[in-house]
Amino acid sequence: MRKKLYVSSGFVLTLVLIAAVFYSLPYYISKPGMAKELEPIITVKNGYKEKGNFMLTTVRMGRANIYSYAAAKISKYEEIYPVNQILNQTETEEEYTVRQLYLMKDAKLNATDVAYHKAGLPVTYKYNGIYVLNVIPKMPAFGKLKAGDRIFKVDGQTFSSSSEFMDYVRTKKSGEEVTFTYSRKQQTNNVKIKVKPFKQGPKRVGIGISLVDDKEVIVHPPVKVITDEIGGPSAGLMFSLEIYNQLTKDDLTKGRQIAGTGTISVDGSVGPIGGIEQKIVAADKAGAEIFLAPNEHGMKNSNYRDALKAAHEIGSKMKIVPVDTFDEAVAYLEKLPNK
Repeated sequence: MRKKLYVSSGFVLTLVLIAAVFYSLPYYISKPGMAKELEPIITVKNGYKEKGNFMLTTVRMGRANIYSYAAAKISKYEEIYPVNQILNQTETEEEYTVRQLYLMKDAKLNATDVAYHKAGLPVTYKYNGIYVLNVIPKMPAFGKLKAGDRIFKVDGQTFSSSSEFMDYVRTKKSGEEVTFTYSRKQQTNNVKIKVKPFKQGPKRVGIGISLVDDKEVIVHPPVKVITDEIGGPSAGLMFSLEIYNQLTKDDLTKGRQIAGTGTISVDGSVGPIGGIEQKIVAADKAGAEIFLAPNEHGMKNSNYRDALKAAHEIGSKMKIVPVDTFDEAVAYLEKLPNK
């Protein structure tokens, strides 16, 4: 009898341990990711080679289970975030992923724009339609459109911006049906959706989607940036430096391993990001010698100051460099002596 009890207890304990792995808590955990060399994933046709490397840095983000939550509690460089600090209101995890991938795509567009303008080369854009980021529950588009869909025709008409698309939909009366032509997983579909008033905000009608422009940048020589499933906007600065370096004869790396982070705007401004301490850990492990960090114009709790603190705590020999603009980063690198 006692043997059966032991067996039963062991079986129950095993089930509990397995369940703890798959049971999700209402938190996300972020931890140090990787520092990835950019030259293999960014290619300017007939571009110049470099002796060193620019590297993007990442964090790993995932939903917490009991084990990962406990581990993060005792780890200095793992962060715990409540779900509502990661997901927008009504946003699903799938939609969050789509949003992060769009932010990465936008970072690549901005980086290309900044680098080519700095190199004195023309930049133009091609508008492809609108990109669905989020579908609001209980609104007409729910269950018909999904995050990641690209709408490129409305009632057979094309538009040159998302604002024109929205203006057209707003001309409809509540209950009127609109036909949307969209692509999903490289397949083209049509769907008819009736518009209805929004319950909150200004009195207007719509179908209940959050959207952004879907556009591509046209440059010569052409550039390819292959990021696979890396999401978010934080690689913008490093993308722009890698693209510019391949466009120009003088090698900005000077033979060094240069990591960094920061968003990039089309005017060249460098913006702050999350997880700077974890990115310092990742860059240090990858052997980076220099780390470019958003300065936030000298703000007290800037990314730069947090990066300095983290580098000191882990005993890193990396030089942490504050930057507010792309031009500042280029000017610093141009003054570096050859290694």
